[in-house]
Amino acid sequence: MGKLVFNVLAMISEFEADLIRMRTCDGMEVAKTKGRLRGKKPKLSVKQEKHLLELHTAGEHSRAELAELFSRGRSTVYRAIERGQLRNINHDSP
Repeated sequence: MGKLVFNVLAMISEFEADLIRMRTCDGMEVAKTKGRLRGKKPKLSVKQEKHLLELHTAGEHSRAELAELFSRGRSTVYRAIERGQLRNINHDSP
């Protein structure tokens, strides 16, 4: 009897999780069609990222120093440099 009750409760819980997942997907689709689904704001502005890349290519500062200069984590600096390098590769290729 206890096993049956446990299985019924598990079934109800799984059904509720599916409903939540379905509603979330529907809400995201509505937001996307309205143009309101944007995600997180970038940590660095376009101007800051450009300046960071200029300092990095000059070779005067380490990545840790750049992170301290811009008051951001090293991972943010690494991602910004990687994006800049990818842009340069895509821009330079014919």
